[in-house]
Amino acid sequence: MKNLLIVLGIIIVICLIGSCSYNGMVKKDENVKAKWGAVQSDYQRRSDLIPNLVATVKGAANFEKSTLVEVTEARAKATSIQVDPNKLDPAAIQKFQAAQGQLSTALGRLLVASENYPQLKSNENFSALQAQLEGTENRINVSRRDFNNAVQEYNTGIRSFPAVITAKIFGFEPKQGFAAEPDAQKAPKVAF
Repeated sequence: MKNLLIVLGIIIVICLIGSCSYNGMVKKDENVKAKWGAVQSDYQRRSDLIPNLVATVKGAANFEKSTLVEVTEARAKATSIQVDPNKLDPAAIQKFQAAQGQLSTALGRLLVASENYPQLKSNENFSALQAQLEGTENRINVSRRDFNNAVQEYNTGIRSFPAVITAKIFGFEPKQGFAAEPDAQKAPKVAF
């Protein structure tokens, strides 16, 4: 009888530990999804600002059409890629990040090229939109950092003992965070 009580006690303790581990993993998984939602929201904000910026540039200057077309096409591609928060695998994150990177590059070229147009630089709408875009880029960086921190906490949680056992039983998989763009290591060239 005593051995049966010991075995039952051990089983109850294991069930309690497994239950706590499972609940903790669910909480961390939901946190990752929430942080991913914030990332998408900030990218959507940037995407919503771009048509206003392009319209302002078109109206204020006889601007290079190829630059405007490039920005518009990059925006369309970036907004067409949707990542399911339940499937944050490396391929999906990389595809999303690549499309957003192309949009960032196109916007950068637009803003650099705008320096050649004094009437555009003095346009209040353009200046306000440029400031909003800068603020949005800062928000995106903060959201991506928060997302990466949530992914790190989640991945650490599912790989730690004894949670690793519960994670394997219930199919919790590691998630992929954002990584630096391959060209981020190179310093930009500035020519006057």
